[in-house]
Amino acid sequence: MKRFIEGEDRGQGTLLPEHLDDYVAEDNPVRVIEVFVEELDLADLGFEGVHPAKTGRPGYHPAVLLKLYIYGYLNRIQASRRLEREAQRNIELMWLTGRLAPDFKTIANFRKDNGKAIRNVCRQFVVLCQQLDLFSDAVVAIDGSKFRAVNSSDRNFTDAKLKHRMAEIEANISRYLAELDTADRQNPIAAQPKKVRLNEKIAALKARMATLKEIEAKLIETGETQISLTDPDARSMVTRGVGIVGYNVQTAVDAKHHLIVEHEVTNTGSDRDQLSGMAKKARTVIGTPILTVIADRGYFKGEEILACHEAGIFAVVPPTKTSNAKADGRFDKADFIYDPQKDEYRCPAGQALIWRFASIEKGMKNHRYWSSNCSTCPLKAKCTPSTQRRVTRWEHQSVLDDMQARLEQSPNAMRIRRSTVEHPYGTIKAWMGSTHFLTKGLERVKTEMSLHVLAYNLKRLMAL
Repeated sequence: MKRFIEGEDRGQGTLLPEHLDDYVAEDNPVRVIEVFVEELDLADLGFEGVHPAKTGRPGYHPAVLLKLYIYGYLNRIQASRRLEREAQRNIELMWLTGRLAPDFKTIANFRKDNGKAIRNVCRQFVVLCQQLDLFSDAVVAIDGSKFRAVNSSDRNFTDAKLKHRMAEIEANISRYLAELDTADRQNPIAAQPKKVRLNEKIAALKARMATLKEIEAKLIETGETQISLTDPDARSMVTRGVGIVGYNVQTAVDAKHHLIVEHEVTNTGSDRDQLSGMAKKARTVIGTPILTVIADRGYFKGEEILACHEAGIFAVVPPTKTSNAKADGRFDKADFIYDPQKDEYRCPAGQALIWRFASIEKGMKNHRYWSSNCSTCPLKAKCTPSTQRRVTRWEHQSVLDDMQARLEQSPNAMRIRRSTVEHPYGTIKAWMGSTHFLTKGLERVKTEMSLHVLAYNLKRLMAL
């Protein structure tokens, strides 16, 4: 062991610092946690046990357990059993909790029983950031990401999956019965072990079929499109072409400091109905009358953009491409210019597409325009394979046109969105690990997500 840095002899007496505070540096994050939690009005936020009962065994103050959880999520220690171990050996946690070491059941029950209060703490931290004037730009990016639930895909069923599984079982039973008939024609003594094995397999398949029929009956009774056995609130969703069973987490992230100003956990796989709700919540938190929200094309829906416009929120969302005309080498709808004075469109050939009629489709009032000269037009082959090129215009199309103009004036909007809102998701998923959520049920998952968001914002604020 010569010419190496050598450690001390384990039998050597050591004089450690007299005070626990000497082990915690002045810039240690636990001091931030201490100050933040001590300034909260836990009773006003809805925590149980703030005022202890006069009789019975004394319990832990909610502040101690809240500090424990914030520290845990800040350091990627989310499980209650791991927090129990850390409270017994981690010097930073000893300093933070006053050397208290609750058992894992007490820790888990605190998160379970104070879900709404913990979510209020997350919102209170965002209010603190707003008071520090960190949201002065009034620009947020909105996005959604799928997080896995505590429910495997094998324990999630849709009507189509049930029918497919039942068909497989029926086919396997038929195959095993055919093998039994073959075994009966063979030497009875030699075939007896095989017959016993086949009968066991058939009995297991029939039991599985009965279970699937019970699930099918429950699916019909509830009227749901799918059912999850482990986590009843989890739903099967598609992300990047791969199906997972989990939740859709929506976030609104400040474009300047990349702080999560608002988040929401849903079990709806689509983002199309989330834009206006998230934008309004973000504006309320930021406390500004004017807000610009940027989102990807998965949020493009006329009614949602109209709701943002009516609320005084400027949305920047690229439109979805629903026509293959451009890809097929024909004129796109953008090639037809609308004249609001005449209420008509001008086609690339210079012909006027006049108003014909209005109709209600899926609750939206649409106007239809076309020209009577399409059959003799020399550009018809480049315009439409039909008899006439018809153009549909929504009654609030001007709102979408104004948004398109904002998008063209901000060519970097999608780059800003990507660099703003996708980083928090990557960071939080890395903290969570491959299993993502640890709890079951939408309400408990919301609480768990709030703790992750609080830890992320706390780390961002300390970096600022």
